[in-house]
Amino acid sequence: MNLKLLIVDDSRMSRMILQGLVQQHQPQWSVVHASTGDEAVAIVRDQAIDLVSMDFNMPGMNGLEAVAALRQHRPGLPVALMTANVQAAVQQQAQAMNVLFLAKPITADAVHRLAALMDQPQGEA
Repeated sequence: MNLKLLIVDDSRMSRMILQGLVQQHQPQWSVVHASTGDEAVAIVRDQAIDLVSMDFNMPGMNGLEAVAALRQHRPGLPVALMTANVQAAVQQQAQAMNVLFLAKPITADAVHRLAALMDQPQGEA
């Protein structure tokens, strides 16, 4: 399946690791990068993004604030929160927002779980 993945993370290294794993396991996907929530919102407004991987701790708005802003433009946009912040409160907030929670480090399994979001009906993370 050809789709466009938006990777949002303030760490360039994290973005590159995830992109490398995506290229290995989902070579037909194209990847777009953003380093802040504000950049992500601008990209989603201007491009046809199919799926988002979002970090939590970033400058400016946090990842879940960014998800809320993204979904103002694209209400059913599938999102995975891929973060090292594994606090229960963050996980619960992600679940309440219908966002798949994936703990870092980034692995091939995370890419498979990210891809599985595209197989689910909208609204079921």
